[in-house]
Amino acid sequence: MPTTRPRHTITETPPVHEALEELRAKLNGGPIDMAELVILGAHAKARRLQVDDAAAGAARKRLADMIRTRSFPYEIDAKAADEVKRLGLITNYDE
Repeated sequence: MPTTRPRHTITETPPVHEALEELRAKLNGGPIDMAELVILGAHAKARRLQVDDAAAGAARKRLADMIRTRSFPYEIDAKAADEVKRLGLITNYDE
């Protein structure tokens, strides 16, 4: 049937098959509503990414606070940091 909406195809690769078989067993062989699975999965993934974003934001804030206040929970080896910076700026274009 023609549609203006995107269509999607899912191949039952081994991990997909395993997950669907687990669901089929719980449904006693009943039909699987793929649209419902996509909706549930998309919402779960969005929540996970939101948590990851919040954790990354908190880590950036902690780092910025440490830099601003110059209070690091460990000893900084300035010589080693300079060496990493210097070596990181050297590029071998022959490879």
